[in-house]
Amino acid sequence: MLKLSTAFIRTLRDDPADAEVPSHKLLVRAGYVRRAAPGIYSWLPLGLKVLRNVENIVRDQMEKAGFQEVRFPGLLPREPYERSGRWTDYGDDLFRLTDRRDNDYLLGPTHEEMFTLMVKDLYSSYKDLPLVLFQIQTKYRDEPRPRAGILRGREFLMKDSYSFDIDDAGLAASYALHREVYIETFARLGLEIVIVAATSGAMGGSASEEFINPCAVGEDTFIQCQSCAYAANVEAVVTVVPTAIDWVDAPPARVESTPETPTIDTLVAVVNERFPRADRLWNAADTLKNVIVNVRSPDGTVAPLAIGLPGDREVDMKRLEAQLAPALIEPFGEAHFALNPMLVKGYIGPGSLGSDKAAGVRYLLDPRVVDGTRWITGADKQGYHVIDLVAGRDFTADGTIEAAEVRTDDVCPKCRSGLRIEKGLEMGHIFQLGRKYADALGLQVLDQNGKKQTVTMGSYGIGVSRAVAAIAEQSHDSLGLCWPRAVAPAQVHIVATGKDLTALNEATRIADGVDAAGIEVLLDDRWAVSPGVKFKDAELLGIPTIVVVGKNVVDGVIEVRDRASGDRVEVPLAEAVDHLIALVRAG
Repeated sequence: MLKLSTAFIRTLRDDPADAEVPSHKLLVRAGYVRRAAPGIYSWLPLGLKVLRNVENIVRDQMEKAGFQEVRFPGLLPREPYERSGRWTDYGDDLFRLTDRRDNDYLLGPTHEEMFTLMVKDLYSSYKDLPLVLFQIQTKYRDEPRPRAGILRGREFLMKDSYSFDIDDAGLAASYALHREVYIETFARLGLEIVIVAATSGAMGGSASEEFINPCAVGEDTFIQCQSCAYAANVEAVVTVVPTAIDWVDAPPARVESTPETPTIDTLVAVVNERFPRADRLWNAADTLKNVIVNVRSPDGTVAPLAIGLPGDREVDMKRLEAQLAPALIEPFGEAHFALNPMLVKGYIGPGSLGSDKAAGVRYLLDPRVVDGTRWITGADKQGYHVIDLVAGRDFTADGTIEAAEVRTDDVCPKCRSGLRIEKGLEMGHIFQLGRKYADALGLQVLDQNGKKQTVTMGSYGIGVSRAVAAIAEQSHDSLGLCWPRAVAPAQVHIVATGKDLTALNEATRIADGVDAAGIEVLLDDRWAVSPGVKFKDAELLGIPTIVVVGKNVVDGVIEVRDRASGDRVEVPLAEAVDHLIALVRAG
């Protein structure tokens, strides 16, 4: 039993100054976590109980599936990550350090390399496979923008598991099993989940899916089809490519004077005024916008990249980064234009772009820019644009890239219906890694014929500490937290009020009875605290069942409140313990 008179808990009435989202505000105000540094949080007793409850549910589901738990250190040697390429590929997100002997180490962001080496060290035959190992371990990433409390931090608790199979069929089976285990795990945690197609990023591999909790404050954008089951992280959305157009009847391209038109809006206004169409007005979708960025490779080299896309869309930097990972995207500023005089800011056109052109700028097009489409675009000369420039006839590029923003009512790649866009939190991610790490680190086993075969792997993560914040985001109201029973730090919060010891004695008796039944109890036995403060704290802390033992004890009853619904019932004192035990065990 935890008694508030002695518990290491201090609630706050005001939101912390740096808090932006409800979970951050409430977890700090209710005394569950405290900020130690940007993106780094300490867990207080109640918060640690919730974290452990989430962790135990995740562990239980892993073990039920037959997976075996191990634990690696957080401080890891450089060499395995150098061999896999991730010492460089992770870039600035990696915490690197050097010991007194000048040996390089890192704080583990994920542990693919270490799991691979452990299996290589102990297993050598196909008879040892399939194998799934997991750990629940602290991870470290130097987030450039830590925010939202424990939702996006530099230190976080994560479950990561890894499957090892002799062939691709085995990997597919391990991946499918993990998928089902994740569905059951998030159901037990009470988290709503949408499974979406995703990119693999720096992890590598082929197929991957994210488990997204729809949430208004989420940093992940995902799409769902309004008709079929298609869903994808916005970074993995596939554009429906239009059919190429025969350009035999297209007019020749012509360069026209378009002064003072450095933006799409100004360009559309001028061409409608000076070069009107007979059938309709020109609009932004008729223009070809060419956006220049710098791409910094993991080895530190920087090169410009041009993206051509319809002028009514913007480049989505998250989509672009996902396509170019592990490279980083940096601005192409005035100094860079000065070093590239062939690129005329505001009037850049395909004539100056492409690896084979004098400027040497790699040029990638949005998939919608298919052969035969006609565009208004820059003429590479101040104050001039080209009209009726035809893709395929008048210009080509070095390839295509999925970097344009995705919009509501874009076309579903599966059924051609409209898409809708939502926000959410990534709670889990599963990858079919394949042989990337096994190849890099030499993980092979002998097959049935005595021949060496490279093992194929899968990687599967769940954000354990993030789940605490996600549940808080999903389970709160204007008064405070409303924990589901599965993860709550206690099941019953008993509030003793009144001016004499009668209510406190009865509250203690009830608490002892419920505690003896193995049910976690939080007893507010503070003597010098007003009933109003006690009620506010009970609502803020969010224990599922609140019991009020006060002046009504003279009538032989107590009040039992459901924190989430607000429903209240009076229960006879003599039946209080049995009632609460039955209520909790019923779920």
